[in-house]
Amino acid sequence: MSVLTVGLSHRTAPVEVLEGVALDQDAVAKILDELPTSNHLAEAVVVATCNRLELYADTATFHGGVDEASTLLSAHTGVPVEQLTPYLYVHYGERAVSHLFHVVSGLDSMVVGETQILGQVRDAFRLAQTSGATGRGLTELFQTALRVGKRAHAETGIDDAGRSLVTLGLARVMPSVAVEGWAAGRLGGATWRELVRGTRALVIGAGSMAALAATTLQREGADVVVANRTPERAERLAASVSGRAVPMSGVPDALDDVDLVVSCTGATGVVLPYELVEQAAARRGGRPLGVVDLALPRDVDGDVGDLPGVVLADLSRLSEAADDDVADASSLAHDVDAVRAIVTEEVAGYATARRVAQVAPTVVALRTMADDVVDAELSRMAGRLPDLDERSRAEVSTTVRRVVDKLLHAPTVRVKELAAEPDGASYEAALRELFALDRRSIDAVARPDQGAQDGRDA
Repeated sequence: MSVLTVGLSHRTAPVEVLEGVALDQDAVAKILDELPTSNHLAEAVVVATCNRLELYADTATFHGGVDEASTLLSAHTGVPVEQLTPYLYVHYGERAVSHLFHVVSGLDSMVVGETQILGQVRDAFRLAQTSGATGRGLTELFQTALRVGKRAHAETGIDDAGRSLVTLGLARVMPSVAVEGWAAGRLGGATWRELVRGTRALVIGAGSMAALAATTLQREGADVVVANRTPERAERLAASVSGRAVPMSGVPDALDDVDLVVSCTGATGVVLPYELVEQAAARRGGRPLGVVDLALPRDVDGDVGDLPGVVLADLSRLSEAADDDVADASSLAHDVDAVRAIVTEEVAGYATARRVAQVAPTVVALRTMADDVVDAELSRMAGRLPDLDERSRAEVSTTVRRVVDKLLHAPTVRVKELAAEPDGASYEAALRELFALDRRSIDAVARPDQGAQDGRDA
C-alpha cells in the first residue's frame, strides 16, 4: 500500500473554484462513510479548509486510486470531474508524505508560517478516526505529520515570519480605515497593530477563524462586537474577548458604528450583500469602513470594494498580497529554509522507518516457517525414535532450534539494515523469493484481522 494525495488549493485554483468545492464537516464525513465501498482506497483523511481540499488515502494501485479519489471529490462537491481535473494535483508515495509535511509546517499556506493549518489537519485526522476511515498506515503518517508541524514551529521562527490570514487582512485594510485620528506623518510609519488600537470591530461568525479574529483584535486593543446566527455562540465568543454580542438582525445598525468588519461564517450564501453595505456607506457619510472577508464561499459581495469609503480584502485579494509579501520579505528566507530542512529530514526518516516496517512481516513469516519445519522434523523424529528418553529429546530439540536461530540471525538482521536503504524493498523481495515464502502468510502477519480475506482474494 502507498500514500496518495489528490487535491486542489489556492496554488492551483482561483477563489471562485475553491468556493465551488468548499465542504463542511458533514460533507467530509459522507466521503469517509463511502470508503468501505471503494475498490482501491483502503484508508482516507480529507483536509477541507478555506483554501484547500485534499484527500489523503492509502491505495493499492496508483491509477485506480486517483480515479476513485477524483470521483469522490467530484460527487461530493457537485463539480464534474472534467471541470475539477485541471486544478487537481496528485502526489504519490514519498512525494505525498513530503507534501503533507509541508502543509502542516505552514510552507504550503497562503500566508507562509501560519499555524492554523496544523489544527485543521489535526481536526481532519480526528474526524477520519471517528469515522473509522483510518488504519495503521494513515494513523502513523498523520501522527508523524502533526509532530513534524509542531517541531517546525518550535525550532524555527516561522511563526514570527509568517502572518495569519487575519493579520494579513488587517494589515491590508487598516491603513485606509485609520486615516481619521492619525496625522499623515504618523500614519505612514504605523503598524497595523497600532492602527487597530482603539477601533471598533464587528466579527461575523463564531467558528475557529472568527475566534482567531476576535482574540487578535481584542489583544491589539479593539472593541469587539460579535454577530452570529446562533446567539449563544455569539455571546460565548463575545464574553471571551470582553465584547458584546448582537443578533444577525443587528448587523445593519452595527455597520453604522464600527470601523472594521471581519466576516468568516460557514454560510453558503452572501452574508453582506452589496445593497446592505451600500446603504451603510451612505449613512456613514464617507467615513472609511474596512471589510475583511475570510470565508469560503465568500461572505461579502465582491463589488462592495467599489463603494466610496469601503476597503475590501477577501481571499482573492489576500492571495495576491501574500504572494507579494513572501516575494519581498527577505527575512522569511532563513526560517523557510530551516523548516524545509526539517521537512526533508523527517521525510527521509519516515521513509526509512516505513521500509524497515515493511520488511518486518517477511522476517516474522520466515521465522514462523522455520519453527513449523523444526516442529515437523522433531515430530517425525519422535515417531522414528520412540524409545528416546525425555532428556535426550529435549536436548535434540534445543540443539536443532539453536542451529536454525543462528542460521537465520544474520540474514534477518542484515535484511532489516538493508531495508533502510532507498532500494530496500528489493531486499525484502529477495528474502521472500529465496525462502519461497507465501505472500498470504506475510499479509496475515501484517494485517492479522484481514488475513482470511487476503487469502480469499489471492
